[in-house]
Amino acid sequence: MSNYVVIKNRIKNFNRVIKVSSDKSISIRSVLLASQAIGTSKISNLLESEDVINTLKTIKKLGINYRKINNIYNIYGFGLNGFSFKKNTTLNAGNSGTLARLILGLLVKSKNEVKVIGDKSLSKRDFSRVIKPLKLFGVNIKSKKNLMPIKLLGTDFLRPIKYFENIGSAQVKSCLIFSALNTPGITTINSKKSRNHTELMLKFLKYPIKVKRNKNFDKISIQGLKQFKAFDYNVPGDISSASFFIVLTLLSKKSSLTIKEVNINPSRIGIITILNKMGAKIKFKKKRFYNGEAIADIYIQSKNVLKAVNCPSTLNSSAIDEFLIIFLVAAKANGISSFKDLGEMNKKESRRLDLGIKFLRYIGIRVERKKNNIKIYGNPSLTLSQNFEMKNFLKDHRIFFLSCITALTLGGKWRINDRDSIKTSFPNFLKTLKSIGAKIN
Repeated sequence: MSNYVVIKNRIKNFNRVIKVSSDKSISIRSVLLASQAIGTSKISNLLESEDVINTLKTIKKLGINYRKINNIYNIYGFGLNGFSFKKNTTLNAGNSGTLARLILGLLVKSKNEVKVIGDKSLSKRDFSRVIKPLKLFGVNIKSKKNLMPIKLLGTDFLRPIKYFENIGSAQVKSCLIFSALNTPGITTINSKKSRNHTELMLKFLKYPIKVKRNKNFDKISIQGLKQFKAFDYNVPGDISSASFFIVLTLLSKKSSLTIKEVNINPSRIGIITILNKMGAKIKFKKKRFYNGEAIADIYIQSKNVLKAVNCPSTLNSSAIDEFLIIFLVAAKANGISSFKDLGEMNKKESRRLDLGIKFLRYIGIRVERKKNNIKIYGNPSLTLSQNFEMKNFLKDHRIFFLSCITALTLGGKWRINDRDSIKTSFPNFLKTLKSIGAKIN
């Protein structure tokens, strides 16, 4: 089967109800925490994407077995530091920065050296942000130029740390929290605001973790060496996956969409805040709480005219994975949209800020850039009719998604390569698009 899609027609008006893929961040964390629990944890609605499958393969290599029974993953844990693995074990995180950074945190007490590797994209990403604090815990960790491969040897003499995490990276914060689980005493992290799934899951598990919230930072205290029992967890829908269908609906004509049972954790819904500032009227229906996480159905209607936004940088961390698709809305908005301090976008699966700007220019939008700040000159009457080929932009699932939504809402004839990238986070992306009427070859 060819590794590209062809889109020649805009999507026609629709009024549908859909579900999107399960939350990737929560799927990975639930598997890793189940590997540290005592007993059999049961996780339903687990995202079966490459990143999550690699997480399951990783815990299996570390001696934690699992079985899928009636679409529920049973994970058999032995408690904190319950891993058992051979010398010279190599773990492959694939494309997942979340898995790579979080698993390092769970290996801080390992008696055998373990090597963590990743694919070509992940191997270019900076790991200094976790290597530095892991060394403060007392872990022996080696890496050339802070890149993969990373070799780690744990220690029985871990020491709690006080750390100032000023990037706003949930991966870094979670790595340190996981390290603290196996460390005696109280570890304290002053962390810039970022998604807080790890803290919420540990509170759900009644683990002794305390969070004091300030305006820009959270002070997190974790008591180490406290065992916790196995658990059941039903993973909600992913707001990042939903974001592409939200924008598809906004930019289509006379359409509406309900996306069922999506995680609307306040640390993840920056895109909703930004789009509503631009004139969208996105609503949450049937809102409820599940094990600390907010879940709702998201209702969206088409919007004929959207306005530009001066996006506050305080929303960056809660929309960092969605800025590519937000840029597309800014391209169709009336006025000049401005975004600031987006350097973290270039630390993702690809240099997303660079590629996002390149993409906008490719479709005829004027973009001005000063370092990590950009201005997008919107064109509300923007339509496309020429041929486009997405070739050198890709190897990143979110750029593939962006290209499909652009083709379906703005027109043109598109050949979009690297279809297999969707397996990273949303294997049913194309199937879901077709279910609401998209014609994709």
